[in-house]
Amino acid sequence: MAKSKVYFIKEITSENLTKLYELVNTNITGKVAIKVHSGEEGNQNYLHPEFFEQIVQKINGTIVECNTAYPGERDTSEKHLKLLENHGWTKLFKVDLMDKEGPDAVLDIPDGEIIKKDYVGKNLLNYDSLVVLSHFKGHPMGGFGGALKQLSIGCASSMGKGYIHNNGGDPYSDMMKADQDNFIRSMADAASAVHKHFNGHTAYINVMKNLSVDCDCCSIAEDPCMEDIGILASLDPIALDQACIDLIYNSKDKGRDHLVERIESRHGLIILESALKHNFGSREYELIEVK
Repeated sequence: MAKSKVYFIKEITSENLTKLYELVNTNITGKVAIKVHSGEEGNQNYLHPEFFEQIVQKINGTIVECNTAYPGERDTSEKHLKLLENHGWTKLFKVDLMDKEGPDAVLDIPDGEIIKKDYVGKNLLNYDSLVVLSHFKGHPMGGFGGALKQLSIGCASSMGKGYIHNNGGDPYSDMMKADQDNFIRSMADAASAVHKHFNGHTAYINVMKNLSVDCDCCSIAEDPCMEDIGILASLDPIALDQACIDLIYNSKDKGRDHLVERIESRHGLIILESALKHNFGSREYELIEVK
C-alpha cells in the first residue's frame, strides 16, 4: 500500500487552515457537514469559531455537533444550543445539533472488533460529505483526541457515546467501570463506520494548538504543556493522527513527556492499531511540509 499523504504547515492561521484544505478537497461535494468541537463551558483551550470562519465560508457547509454523555453544559439539547450561541458558533455559521431530536441513526459495523453498531446523530444522514476539523490534544479518557475521536465519539449521539464508552454494553452505566482497552477499540470501530458511510467524500484537518493533556470537553482543564506545532491535513484520518503523535513523540519541548504520559497511561495508541483492521487508512505516511 502506498504511503498516505499528510500535509503540514507550521504557522497556525485561518489562511493556512484554508490553504491545507485546498490540498485535500478532492471529493467534497453536495451538502457538507463540518465537524468541530464546540468546547465545554469554562474550557480555555478550545478553538474559537472565529478561527474557522474563513474555511467554513470556503466550504459553504454546516457546523455539526452532538450532545455529550456526561454532566455538563452540553448534555441536553437545550443547554448545548445555548452554549453554541454563547460561544459564538450560531452567530457565525449554520449549526446542526445532529441528535437534537431522535431517533438516532444506526450505522452497521460488520467487521467491528468490539461493537457492531454505531449510534450517531440522525441528521448525519442528511449530508453528502464530511470535513472534520479537529483540535488535536490530550484527553482524560482516550489519551488523545484527533480525527479518529471526532469520527467516533464526536459524531455519536449522546446515547451512542455511552454505548462506545461501555464497549457496546448499557450506554447509561458508569463509563469509568468499562474496560479501557476495549473502549479505545470501540472508538476505532465507530470511526470506521462514519468514514465508510461517506464513501470517500471526507477530508480531515488536525490543528496542533493549545496542546493540553485535557480535552475541550473538560470544564476545568490543564493549561497547554507544549508549544503549538502546526496544522496537518490528509484524506486518511489514521495517518493524520499518527503524524500528530509522531510530532509529539519526536519533540524536544519540555512538556512533551507530560503529554506522552497521558497518551500512554490511557493506552491511547490502541486506536491506531485497531483502526488499521478496518482497512480505511494507514499508519505509514509521507509528511509534506507546505510553505
